[in-house]
Amino acid sequence: MIDPALAGRVVLVTGADRGIGAAIALAFARQGARVAMHYFPDGEAPPEGVSWAHYTGSTARAHERLEALTAEGAAGVHAVPADLRDPSAPREMLHEVREKLGPVDVLVNNAAHCETPDGADGLDFAGLGRHYTVNLFAPATLTALLAEQGRPASVVHISTDAARAFPNQVGYGTSKAALEAHTRAAAIDLGPAGIRVNAVAPGPVQTGWMSDELVAEATPAIPLRRVGTPSDIADAVVFLSSAQASWITGQVMQVAGGHAL
Repeated sequence: MIDPALAGRVVLVTGADRGIGAAIALAFARQGARVAMHYFPDGEAPPEGVSWAHYTGSTARAHERLEALTAEGAAGVHAVPADLRDPSAPREMLHEVREKLGPVDVLVNNAAHCETPDGADGLDFAGLGRHYTVNLFAPATLTALLAEQGRPASVVHISTDAARAFPNQVGYGTSKAALEAHTRAAAIDLGPAGIRVNAVAPGPVQTGWMSDELVAEATPAIPLRRVGTPSDIADAVVFLSSAQASWITGQVMQVAGGHAL
């Protein structure tokens, strides 16, 4: 890309304090964007018998990331703590970003909830509610509120390449499949307003959660013969938000090295 035209743009990335979200925020900072980094506030214990997958929030880690974004050339940075299970969080978060950095030009819905157990034989209302609230309700609400700004924008959802069938992670997988359905519907509804809505569906990405044994097990199923890195996903998100993608909307881009084709 010669000029993705992202310098000075206001970008809100949810779940941006580590992993894929941190890489996305960093990639936009390197383009000279103004980056608002959402993170989940310092933690809480999961309900009895439930484990949160991957990680919980950290205020200290979030502020370390802010310093890194500034060092990488971000035109402005701001950290926004919010619990996306709270129905008031999306509106409050967008208001805070507008006050600190300006109207949002790019919204990246990366934050996700994943817990175990999550098999089809053990689902309950509470677990499904946690998955769908963070993985669908919050991104869909943020997108609707973004449209209220009355100006063109880009939305990129982060899904998963296993959204079509995710055994043993049914609440997580089906909530991501619903997010992909939202991508297509919102692209049609919001296109006349100049708002593009796309999604990136990562394959197996090493963010610290994969053991050497799991990497070795996963690699033969990936045609390009390696697991992904957070920057692989970030590059795709930057492209979909760029001037070069200005006529792309309603698409789910699988970024997975050929995994799960």
